[in-house]
Amino acid sequence: MIHTIRVTSGQEKIIAEILMKKAKAEQLPIYSIVHAENVKGYLFVETLDENSLVKLIQKVKHVKGFLRKSIEVSEIKNLLQAETQPALTIETGDTVEMSSGPFKGERAKVLKIDEAKDEITVELVEVAVPIPVTVKSKMLKLFQKRGQEE
Repeated sequence: MIHTIRVTSGQEKIIAEILMKKAKAEQLPIYSIVHAENVKGYLFVETLDENSLVKLIQKVKHVKGFLRKSIEVSEIKNLLQAETQPALTIETGDTVEMSSGPFKGERAKVLKIDEAKDEITVELVEVAVPIPVTVKSKMLKLFQKRGQEE
């Protein structure tokens, strides 16, 4: 059975990790906990029965409750399908331009790419003191590939 838990919006990922640790520590029959990126304020929990769900969410901060009616996988299947992301064209050494945030319009050189966290560490180019800044990859757009000088 899949149950829906209401949680504080923005805390879904953290709460899912806390609940997984609690389920393992207390050996509860919890099969999976899913956080759908496009559904704010809810987690989906696959469990044997409602009692184990109640034990799981007891005294966990930011858990507001759960919906009494269980749901089928077919109802949330479209929410759980992985979206194919375009291939990451930015590589170490490329020059990028900030498309949002406090450094919007600034150019920077890519130092490090962390694909797991979807973060890129860049060094601002047109500043007096070069400062490494870590930003989400969505905030960057490719300006110039490494080795292609204008």
